[in-house]
Amino acid sequence: MLQIYCKNNNSTREFPEGSSLLDIYNGFNLVMPYGPVSAKVNNKVESLDFRVYYNKDIEFLDITSSSGMRTYVRSLFFVLVKAVEELYPQGNISLEHPISKGYFCKLHIDRTIGLDDVQRIKQKMQEIIAADIPYTRTESHTEEVVRLFEKQGMMDKARLLDTYGQLYSYYYQLGDTVDCYYSSLVPSTGYIRLFDIVKYYDGLLLRIPSRENPTKLEEVVKQEKMLEVFQEYHRWNQILGISTVGDLNVACNEGHATDLINVSEALQEKKIAQIADEITHRDQDGKRVKLVLISGPSSSGKTTFSKRLSIQLMTNGLKPYPISLDDYFVNRNDTPLDENGKHDFESLYAVDLPFFEEQLSTLLNGGEVELPRYNFTTGKREMSGKKLRIDEHMILIIEGIHALNPALTPHIPNENKYKVYVSALTTILLDNHNYIPTTDNRLLRRIIRDYKYRNYSAEETIARWPSVREGEEKWIFPYQENADAMFNSALLFELAVLKDYVEPVLRKVPNRCPEYSEAHRLLRFLNYFVSVQDKELPPTSLLREFLGGSSFQY
Repeated sequence: MLQIYCKNNNSTREFPEGSSLLDIYNGFNLVMPYGPVSAKVNNKVESLDFRVYYNKDIEFLDITSSSGMRTYVRSLFFVLVKAVEELYPQGNISLEHPISKGYFCKLHIDRTIGLDDVQRIKQKMQEIIAADIPYTRTESHTEEVVRLFEKQGMMDKARLLDTYGQLYSYYYQLGDTVDCYYSSLVPSTGYIRLFDIVKYYDGLLLRIPSRENPTKLEEVVKQEKMLEVFQEYHRWNQILGISTVGDLNVACNEGHATDLINVSEALQEKKIAQIADEITHRDQDGKRVKLVLISGPSSSGKTTFSKRLSIQLMTNGLKPYPISLDDYFVNRNDTPLDENGKHDFESLYAVDLPFFEEQLSTLLNGGEVELPRYNFTTGKREMSGKKLRIDEHMILIIEGIHALNPALTPHIPNENKYKVYVSALTTILLDNHNYIPTTDNRLLRRIIRDYKYRNYSAEETIARWPSVREGEEKWIFPYQENADAMFNSALLFELAVLKDYVEPVLRKVPNRCPEYSEAHRLLRFLNYFVSVQDKELPPTSLLREFLGGSSFQY
C-alpha cells in the first residue's frame, strides 16, 4: 500500500499501488466545485489519469489556479479542433494568441467565416462535451509519432517533434481525432463545463471561465490595437516562413540563425524609427508633442525601448530628456498599504500625483522647475538641485507602469502627449494548436535579470510573479488601449537565446519547493527549442537589458 499525503486537506491515507490520481481524489472524499482538472505530484503537474506507484505528496488543482486553467483551456481547444475536423474535413484551425480575455483562433476554410459557421461549431462542441469522450494519451518512439503527424498533414507538429531530440514522445486522441498537447488534459470532455465561441474580427474568440468566478465567462475586453499588433507580427512570421517553433528549429539547424537575428532586430529598429517620426511630425493645432509616456508590464523592455527611441528622436532634431516616475514617490511613510498591510509601491497613489502634475504643467508652459530625487535609503523625496526648462527642441520621456493611466496626467493637454505601450507579445507558436503565453516570455527574462543583477534565485522570482501579475492586471492592462502606439518587444528568435541562460537557473529550484512545478514546466517548454548563441546580438538589442553586454547604461 502507498502512503499518500494530500495537501488539500492536510491528511494522509493508504492507497493500492497503481491508483490513479482520480482514484486518490475520490478516496480522500474531496469536494472541489470547479475541479479537479489536474494535480501536482511532488510539485510536478500531472493528468488525473496518472498512476502512482510510490509514496507521494499530492495537491489537486481546479480552474481557479493558473495551472488548472491551462489544463482546462488545452482540453477545450482539443474539443474545438475535433469540432472543426468533423465539420470541415478539408479545413483546419489554429490557436494564435490570447486577446480580450479569451483566445483568438483562425479558421482556415478558404472562405469568409459567417455567423452560421460559428453557431455550427459551437453546437458541435457542445455535442462532443455532452458525449463525455475520454482523452487518451499514447507514448511511442518519436520517429513513429512524427510519421503519424506527417500522415495527418500536421507538419507543424512533425517538425517540432523531429527537432525535439527526445527518444519518446506522446500524442493524444479524442475519439478518432489525433493531436499533440504538451502537458496535462482533463480525463474526458465532460469536464468542460463552461465556454463560448464567437466571431471576432476575421477569426474566432474562444471564451473561457473566469478564474475568480468560474461560474461566469470572462468579460470580453475590447483590444483592437493589441490584435492589430499580434496580426502584424503573425504576417511577418509567415513572410519569413517562421510561424512555429519547429520552423525556427529547422531554420537554426540549417544555419540561418544570424539572418533571423539581423532581420528581427532591423524590424524592431524600423518600428522604433516609425514611432519617433510620428512623434516628431505630430502637430495638432500648432501644438507639438512635448511628453512621451511609456508603459508596459514587467520585463517588457521599456527601459531599452525608451533609450532607443531617444536616439531616433535625436536623429529627428529633438532633445529627449528622461524623467523617472520613481523620483516622484511619496515618502515611504505615506505609501498606501495593500490588503496584507504592506507598502504597495505599485499603486498609482505611491506617486505624489499633484506634485508630479504641477511640475509637468510648469515645464510644458515654459517655466523652470527643480527636479526631485527619491532617496531609497531614507525613504524620502529630496530636491536634487537640478533645474530644468524645456526649449522648443526638448521632449520629455517618462517611463513607468502608470504612464498610460489617465489619472497620472489628467490636466495635461492630449496634443502634448504621446503614449506608447511596450510588451513582449510572443507571436511564434509551439505548433498551430499550442500558443506560447506572453507571460512566459517575460517571466523568463525576469528570472535571468533577477539572477544576474539582483541576486535573486529563480525560486524567489517565481514566488513573486503572481503578485507582479496582479499589479499588472490592476494598474497596467486596463489602460493599454489608450496608447498611440504599441511596440512588440518580443523577438522571433528570443526564446532560443534565453534558453541557455535560464535553464541552469531553473534547475537550481529544489523539488521540495512549491515553485518547482513552475520551474519544471518552463524547463519542459524550453526543451522544444534548439539553442541559439547570443554572440550575434547587437549591443543595442533589447535582450541585452536582461542578458548583459548592452551599450546602454542602466
